[in-house]
Amino acid sequence: MPTGKVRYWAAAKEAAGIAEEAFEADTLGDLMTKITADREELARVVRRSSFLVNGDPVGRREHSAVRLPEGAVVEILPPFAGG
Repeated sequence: MPTGKVRYWAAAKEAAGIAEEAFEADTLGDLMTKITADREELARVVRRSSFLVNGDPVGRREHSAVRLPEGAVVEILPPFAGG
C-alpha cells in the first residue's frame, strides 16, 4: 500500500490540529476515510475542499478512482475567503 504525506491548509489545518501527517492508502477515497475517522470537524471541512495530488488538481474525479502513487503529497485546500 502506498505511503505519502497529506498537507492541510487553512480551515483543514485548524480542524486537523496539525499541518501535515503521513498516510498509507491506495486511493484518495481511502485516504479521506482514514483521516476523517473520529474527526467530525475535519470531515466537514474535507467535504467542501479541493485536492491536489503531487501538485495536480483532482477536480471532479471520483475520489475512489484517484490512485495514490508511492510518496504522494496530497494537499487539502478548503475554500478560501477573501477579497
